[in-house]
Amino acid sequence: MQAAPSEVPPPTTPPHGSVERWCWDFICEAHLQSKLAPPATPDLTVDSSWEPRPAERRLRQPGRPPELEVIARSPRTPSGLHRPEARLRLMHTFLHHELQAAELFAWAVLAFPEAPREFKADAVRLCLEELVHLHMYADYLKDHGAAVGDFPVRDWFWERVTTCPDALSFVALQGLGLEGSNLDHCARFSRMFAESGDEQAAAIIEQIGREEVGHVAFAREWFERFSGSPLDYEQWRRVLPAPLTPALMQGRPMNDSARRAAGMDDDFLQALANAGPTTRRT
Repeated sequence: MQAAPSEVPPPTTPPHGSVERWCWDFICEAHLQSKLAPPATPDLTVDSSWEPRPAERRLRQPGRPPELEVIARSPRTPSGLHRPEARLRLMHTFLHHELQAAELFAWAVLAFPEAPREFKADAVRLCLEELVHLHMYADYLKDHGAAVGDFPVRDWFWERVTTCPDALSFVALQGLGLEGSNLDHCARFSRMFAESGDEQAAAIIEQIGREEVGHVAFAREWFERFSGSPLDYEQWRRVLPAPLTPALMQGRPMNDSARRAAGMDDDFLQALANAGPTTRRT
């Protein structure tokens, strides 16, 4: 009789006081306030903060507080932003995008232990920046009588990013793909909220869009360092984990000016525009 395949053992917990343990605890945390406001990280600049021989730890899902109802399919993007409830629902969705992005930067530290220390330290810093953005959305919700958990969420980023086999694929998807498209979405939704008369939301989204340029630039830099060559559209397309395609990695219209500021050249932008049905660009 053929022996049953052995199961992959669960990853071991990193040692206390290490950066890796901070990432582990942040991802696994299931208490809402601790999830939204984790303790300070260990000093990222000193060797003693890092595990000397870290193991590969590929966490498959994050801890989720009971206040967050996770659903299998995302609800349709609400139309008619003149309705306060529709605006609150969208801002809550954006908040959860920031939470997932923060968790996945921490996930990359654990999943790719052989990546350069500089990459992992920058990933932690970007994790913290995503949490700052999360709190901008949370403050908006509070100002309008809502709270984190008032609307269901979907962990779509977790479903996709955790399939990345290596750090090159991670920066291709998380940074150049998802955060690249967020440059487009921030520009579009900032205009839409302004047109609805909600200048507070429009200003928040516009500021976050500006600050996300640095996150996309981080991905572009490390894509080039990991691949050993300048950013190339065809190589980027090839390393996206299936079934994802470039057509999903853009908003409508594309925000070319922000993408250029992050280091994407005109050849890359034209190829990306040709990959999907985008009809108008800014």
